[in-house]
Amino acid sequence: MRVGFIGLGSQGAPMARRIVQAGHETTLWARRSASLAPFADTAAKTAGSPLELAAGSDVVCLCVVDDADVDQLTTGPDGVLAGMREGGVLVVHSTVHPETCRRLAERARAHRVSVLDAPVSGGGRAAEQGTLLVMAGGDPEVFAFCRPLFAAYGDPVVHLGPIGSGQVAKLLNNVVFTAQLGLAADALELGARLGLDTGGLGRVLPRGSAASFALERVVDAGGTLDRVAAHAGGLLAKDVRLFADLVGAAGGTAPDEERRPCRVQETARSALDAMGL
Repeated sequence: MRVGFIGLGSQGAPMARRIVQAGHETTLWARRSASLAPFADTAAKTAGSPLELAAGSDVVCLCVVDDADVDQLTTGPDGVLAGMREGGVLVVHSTVHPETCRRLAERARAHRVSVLDAPVSGGGRAAEQGTLLVMAGGDPEVFAFCRPLFAAYGDPVVHLGPIGSGQVAKLLNNVVFTAQLGLAADALELGARLGLDTGGLGRVLPRGSAASFALERVVDAGGTLDRVAAHAGGLLAKDVRLFADLVGAAGGTAPDEERRPCRVQETARSALDAMGL
C-alpha cells in the first residue's frame, strides 16, 4: 500500500514511523523541514506539496490540529483532493467536527475518492507501541481495505458506523476525560480541606474504584489542573466546543419536553473554567 502522511507532530510522527516500519511505501509532507528531519534515516520519501504527495499515494492520512487545517490541506489546486487518483482513500486522523468529515466526503465523491474519519487516542507513547485506539467511521468496505494500515499503529481498531461516527466517539471520549479531570481535582482539593494527607490520598484513589486515567494525570500534576491546562487545555477546550455544537444541533430537533441537560458536557465546561479556558 502506498501511503501519504501529513501531520508529523508528537502523535503523528510515531504513527508515520510505524507505517514505514510495516513496509508500506510512505511519502511525507510537512510545512516545516524540521518535522521531516527525523525520517532521514528511513525509507520514507518526501513530497514538495500535498498534491504531489497525494498523486503518489493510494491512501493519504491527515493527523493535523483542527478543522481549518483539514480544509486547507484537502482543497484548492495544490490540495490533496486535486492530486488523488480515482479509488484513493483519504483518512482523517485529526479530531474535528463530524460535519467537517461529511462535507469532505461529499467533495471527495466528485473525485471518486473515499473518506474515512479515524481519530485516535492514546498519545505519542501509544503510537510508538502500536496501541493507539482507532475509532473509524465510513464505508465498511473502505474500512476493511485500510484496516491492515491502521493495525500498524492501532490496537484496538474499531468501526463505529457511517462517516462522522469516529469523530462523535472521539469527542465523547474527550468530553468524559475533561469532566473526569475536573472531578479528580475537586476530590483531591476536598480531601485536603477535610484534613487528609494529599500525598496519601493521591496514592489511595488511583488504586480504588475511583481510579481513572484522568485522576492519575491530576495526581501526577500535584493535584491541580495547571499542568494539564498548559499542555492540553487548548485542544480539550476545542473538543468540548465541538461536542457542545454537536449536542446543540441534535437537541434542536427534539421536543422541549424530551430535552435533558447534558451533565457530562456541563461538568467538562466547569473543568475548563477551573483551568481558565
